[in-house]
Amino acid sequence: MLHFERWKIFAIVATCLLGLLFALPNFFSKETVASWPSFIPKRQMPLGLDLRGGAHLLLALDQNEIRKDWLANLREDTRKTLREAKIGFSAIGVSGDAVQVRLVKPEDSEAALKELKKLVQPIGNAILGTSGNDIEVEKGAEPGLILVKPTQFGLQERLSNAASASIETVNRRVNALGTAESTVVRQGRDRILVQYPGLTDTKQLKDLIGKTAKLSFHAVHPTITAEEAKTTRPPMGYRVYPAAEREAGFEQGYVLAETPVVQGDDLVDSQPGFDSQTNAPIISFRFNQSGARKFGNFSKDHVGEPFAIVLDDTVISAPVIREAILGGSGQISGNFTVESANNLAIQLRSGALPAKLTIVEERTVGPSLGADSIEAGKLAGIVGLIATAILTVLAYGTFGVYAVIGLLVHGILVLALMSVIGTTLTLPGIAGFVLTIAMAVDANVLIYERMREELRAGRTPIAAIESGFQRAFVTILDSQLTTLAAAIIMFWLGSGPIRGFAVTLTLGIITSVFAAVTVTRLLVAMWLKNAKAKGRSLVVPI
Repeated sequence: MLHFERWKIFAIVATCLLGLLFALPNFFSKETVASWPSFIPKRQMPLGLDLRGGAHLLLALDQNEIRKDWLANLREDTRKTLREAKIGFSAIGVSGDAVQVRLVKPEDSEAALKELKKLVQPIGNAILGTSGNDIEVEKGAEPGLILVKPTQFGLQERLSNAASASIETVNRRVNALGTAESTVVRQGRDRILVQYPGLTDTKQLKDLIGKTAKLSFHAVHPTITAEEAKTTRPPMGYRVYPAAEREAGFEQGYVLAETPVVQGDDLVDSQPGFDSQTNAPIISFRFNQSGARKFGNFSKDHVGEPFAIVLDDTVISAPVIREAILGGSGQISGNFTVESANNLAIQLRSGALPAKLTIVEERTVGPSLGADSIEAGKLAGIVGLIATAILTVLAYGTFGVYAVIGLLVHGILVLALMSVIGTTLTLPGIAGFVLTIAMAVDANVLIYERMREELRAGRTPIAAIESGFQRAFVTILDSQLTTLAAAIIMFWLGSGPIRGFAVTLTLGIITSVFAAVTVTRLLVAMWLKNAKAKGRSLVVPI
């Protein structure tokens, strides 16, 4: 247990030196670190919103929009199912919270129910007792009337899935601004918290997050204008979309097919650029294989006809197809600025939000508050470290000095790991770091107290030291594994500050075991080797 082969000594020393090298940038300013040679690590530990200041947004999902979109999809699925089953219906539409179907022949009700019940999907977990169906299909109060309506359980599941999808989309959009320090987490059932350290102007962030960015490509009705459709009624399967730009002949908007030719889900890339002829800002896009095939077939059959590019239910462009577009790529032009083209490209590239997000709470945290927190955290860490070092040296003498050295190694390794991983340091993270200082000393206390017990039992100094490290290691491992399990659960179930605390605690547990069991043991082994070489009598200094 006290014998170290040469390669093990080299590995321990190399680990400590590498930890010092990667932790070093945190003790200097960014300007100083930037002037260092390229071979020296320059990555600093990012600071959270509570330490650095920045923007704080609390967003809420529009539940009505989610319900409306789902009912619209149910209406289309219902229409398609009945047509495939060759069951005639005279009307189908959304009324309240249900899709109503009026059959041509009331005697077809049983057959229609049988077909439409195929749309019902079980959701949830039967083991946890949270299972159910997403929709219900039942007969209405009148003959030949059938109702297809979402269940409350289905709406909750839909809302939960929409919140998860929104978090992923918002995260991609926010990080596209050039940072990996932002925090996007769920709060409650339908709210999302966005924290962006270092950002003082929230306008760009709100513009980027706030737009749903649902992109679709629609066929334009060849004969009826929007003005005519509004005075009479749009043909079945068509609706009037407002226009972002007023164009000759379509001042009121466009009459477009409700079912899009291609949706934004088929988009794989979008980049801002400039038109080669006009030098105006544009957005270049590219479809996946499925989207390219659908768009190519449509453009081939509609040469000379207009098609509309719709963003968030507004027509942003309606060019005429001059020739078949078979390559699966194209460009969107309009009255874009460089900034708006870049933001829209980010929104399209990151995917559409499932529903509109409204800002419930908005605030900015000043950097002065963060600076005060950092100074308070530094003071707490320094005071805790000095007090722990003094008490350890007074209690255990020379071996106490070795424990303090191990404590310093522990602190350096935590900083190094957080810098390499890119973990954001928050105020709870500082609390977790200070806590691990005491935990690191606790491991040494267990080892040294075991040595004292062995010495009282009459064991030789070498045997007492060997037994102290060997037998206390099991106790240390058990206690640290218990704390590690709690930290993992906090990280898994927690969010925001709780996760910051859990990450620091987890890294501190790993490095404290290495420092107490490996580094301190190496120092004690070197002390024994030196004492033997000089022929001194072995007296354990604890």
